Amino acid sequence: MRFSPETWSADRLKNVAVINASSLSAGTDPDFEFEYLEISNVDYHGIVHRDAIEKLRFEDAPSRARRVVSKGCTVISSVRPNLQAIAHIHEDWPDLVCSTGFNVVQPNEHILNARFLYYVLLSDQTRQYLEATATGVGYPAVGDKDFNRLEVVLPMVPEQERIAAYLDASCAAIDAAIDSKRQQIESLEVFRSSEVMRAVTNGLHGASLKSIEQDWLSAIPKHWQVVRVKRTLERMDYGISISTEQEGQHQVLKMGNIQSGKVVFSKMEFVDDVPEELLLAYNDLLYNRTNSADQVGKAAVFKNTVSDSITFASYLVRLRVNHKVSADFLNYVLNSEGFLGFARKLAIPSVQQSNLNSTRYGRMLVPLPPMSEQLEIVEKLNALDERVCEIKSTLEKQIDTLTAYRKSLIHECVTGKRRITETDLKQVQTHGR
Repeated sequence: MRFSPETWSADRLKNVAVINASSLSAGTDPDFEFEYLEISNVDYHGIVHRDAIEKLRFEDAPSRARRVVSKGCTVISSVRPNLQAIAHIHEDWPDLVCSTGFNVVQPNEHILNARFLYYVLLSDQTRQYLEATATGVGYPAVGDKDFNRLEVVLPMVPEQERIAAYLDASCAAIDAAIDSKRQQIESLEVFRSSEVMRAVTNGLHGASLKSIEQDWLSAIPKHWQVVRVKRTLERMDYGISISTEQEGQHQVLKMGNIQSGKVVFSKMEFVDDVPEELLLAYNDLLYNRTNSADQVGKAAVFKNTVSDSITFASYLVRLRVNHKVSADFLNYVLNSEGFLGFARKLAIPSVQQSNLNSTRYGRMLVPLPPMSEQLEIVEKLNALDERVCEIKSTLEKQIDTLTAYRKSLIHECVTGKRRITETDLKQVQTHGR
């Protein structure tokens, strides 16, 4: 550690804790059942979802499912230390076994408080040390010797307990504030989704409705039409199926570039030769015909031009609209909760992916208001999107600020840059009630 008060001591982790004390042997009963903690189950905030932890028989478990976990220990991933997959096991959890990708650290509680150690291991200073000592490019990992040599600061145990209690209360308050802001973002998304659905099916002016009760539509304004998607199109095309490269003449849009009804230009790949008719034009729509069940069918409207020389991959289908419909209006319809939910029911499931072919997609029904109303709805929904994005951006910045403060607070407390008194502890515990 680079800094600690003069009254604090320090020692190597291996001298103040037992590391990887117990493992399942090769002779374990094949029918022995245990809950298996994988690295994917853990993040910076601890265990992500306890229900997601799989129960396995020893005979069926992977060979890395070996390290026995006990109450009071901290498990910390030795691979990809930048991700800070760390969890403190503060309760009895019989038959919990973790991957050998974790180090299981059990402190000597005569000199090292378990929660204090957890915060030391969670601190940015520890992360920086582990990142610096990790070896390997694609899957960097910290070796046992380097992990054992990690320096741990050692205030007297009563001060460790006070620091840990202070951080428990402070982090709980910060996490509650972050959760509240995330819930606000979720509520915004629900509100936006309901407003889009209402606008594209009922319009904006409370018009009298007529019953439809087909596909995903129950009723629409009496003066609107209902048509199949294919009747709104000039053409429908599958994308290219040739391999892409890191460089080339034409950018290629893939399924990951379709996000929230927009085309996002990130992680682009290229090809050199594309038929001219497969270059995207302004207001072309793309829908994702093959993806996971919860992502298939998503659509976006393209707002660049043919001169930008951009094409699209075979998992996408290009829809070029005709004179009957506004591309932006149709984009809102295709991404609406009702249409998208019904489309995904029509998708044909396969191993890990679902396929929504263009024939089925083209036969789905969509509402068709007069063009003037389509444009009015688009204007209204664009304004709503802009406002929702502004609020979400503000909330996300607040979450980032709170997250950064949480990390700095842990760092300051476990290094002694911030000394915690009994008064500090009482204040944070009182405030959290």
